[in-house]
Amino acid sequence: MSSRYFILNLKDKEKIQQKPTRDGFGDGLVLAGEENPNVVALCGDLADSTRTAWFQKKFPDRFVEAGIAEQNMAWLAAGMSLCGKVPFVSTYGVFCPGRNWDQIRVSIAYSSANVKLTGAHTGVSVGPDGATHQALEDIAMMRCLPNMVVIAPCDYEETKKATLAAARYVGPVYLRFAREATPIFTAEDMPFEIGKANVLRDGKDAAIIACGPLVYNSYVAAEELAKEGIEVLVLNNHTIKPMDEKAVIEAAKKTGAVVTAEDHQVMGGMGSAVAEVLGKNYPVPMEFIGMQDTFGESGEPNELIEKYGMGVESIKEALKKVLKRK
Repeated sequence: MSSRYFILNLKDKEKIQQKPTRDGFGDGLVLAGEENPNVVALCGDLADSTRTAWFQKKFPDRFVEAGIAEQNMAWLAAGMSLCGKVPFVSTYGVFCPGRNWDQIRVSIAYSSANVKLTGAHTGVSVGPDGATHQALEDIAMMRCLPNMVVIAPCDYEETKKATLAAARYVGPVYLRFAREATPIFTAEDMPFEIGKANVLRDGKDAAIIACGPLVYNSYVAAEELAKEGIEVLVLNNHTIKPMDEKAVIEAAKKTGAVVTAEDHQVMGGMGSAVAEVLGKNYPVPMEFIGMQDTFGESGEPNELIEKYGMGVESIKEALKKVLKRK
């Protein structure tokens, strides 16, 4: 990855601009609406929180307030797609896919309907809303569905590009994004392609494969370990399905040890998908950063990330642990 696409300078971490990835979705959705008049937005009474209110303001005739009826909203979106529309369904991840999975499975995935499903407020970093509103199982629920694309972008810029890419893609897509502001560390012109992972940092000793906002923590951990003489490859694995198997296998072959990182349950998530690829093609020692079979709790987002072992120090410890198993 050319350095011109990467804007993170660890010497000035406190100066890095921060925005929630949900803002990238809001801006990306407006751009998608400008590009394609068939793009429409549906929301489950959370337009401000999900940022679909920005689309509503610009395209009021192409916005549907479905109310607190997520199952009906999925059915409605499936029908609209059959009429040539490109519907974006938006609510919290605990409600979509958490509450309407059956409707997604039968009316959208089974039919390969051109519906874009978005889960906001995912991960433990939702913070004060607590366990009931922290979507930690959505990747597992969606990646097992045939025909479904699953994307977890890493920052504001990448979420904006992922939203545009989802609008252009023909078929069902699930996008997850977070509530809390996180560092913007990729450049606006950094390429984004569904199913194509990005190497953000080269290394030979171990690889960390991450998605979502934990890509930032992974990069910081790698840079700090470099001071100890440990060179870590960092792979931004934004598309969980279809997985960039070539990039994952190459990272494993080059380094011989892999750590995965995600703000999601470690069982059934992105890390499990990576393990499936490597188990079949190139097994190596692995460690998994994420929620370890537990629910979250209320608290400040960064405090929860640290408590549940997803902070920089925890990632460094996992990398050192996997190195001992090579």
